[in-house]
Amino acid sequence: MSFTMTSKDYVAYIKMAAKKIHDNGDYISELDATTGDGDHWANINMGFENLVAAGDEMEAMPICDVFKKIGMLMMSKIGGSSGVLYGGAYMAAAKAVAGKATIDSQDLCLVLETMVNDMMTRGKAQPGYKTMIDSLYPAAQTYKACLERGDSDKDTMAAVKKAAMDGAEETKKMEAVKGRASYQANKGVGHLDPGAVTMSYQLECLCDYVSENLL
Repeated sequence: MSFTMTSKDYVAYIKMAAKKIHDNGDYISELDATTGDGDHWANINMGFENLVAAGDEMEAMPICDVFKKIGMLMMSKIGGSSGVLYGGAYMAAAKAVAGKATIDSQDLCLVLETMVNDMMTRGKAQPGYKTMIDSLYPAAQTYKACLERGDSDKDTMAAVKKAAMDGAEETKKMEAVKGRASYQANKGVGHLDPGAVTMSYQLECLCDYVSENLL
């Protein structure tokens, strides 16, 4: 039995993710100072602050339009490559569920798959490059496998959450292929990728929201 996620639900999830990202600012900034430009948290936090500010407006929209609005805001409010990647991914997700006022579990899986595929194409990156894709890709693949097996929604959310968190943790072992860390002598080996960590926060909050409120 699938769940139904409304625009109000998605905005509530965004607020959860915004709080988690905000509350871990020092940690993310420290990670990024080691391997990147040191501005990832400031950029992603700014983006989520703008999403929260638009929450009331988005709650009144069909969910396909919510994704489009998020994409436009992220593209305009998040600096650097993250804004382009997140913005493009959400715009692609809006097209994937065009015309839908709400989404179910199959749709949510499609949204995650569409987002990671757009990010890989747009960013010319693959799993293993030590980027946020290393959290989103295994989460989307796990979600798809759970649906194909007919796992319960509770088990599916737990598995997707674990895949996202494990994926971010795996970046500690990886050599960076993209970004500032790729220019370092050790290519960031031994350090987590901050983009993968903030992506895992979002997926963790998404799975928790669905489990706690929709199942």
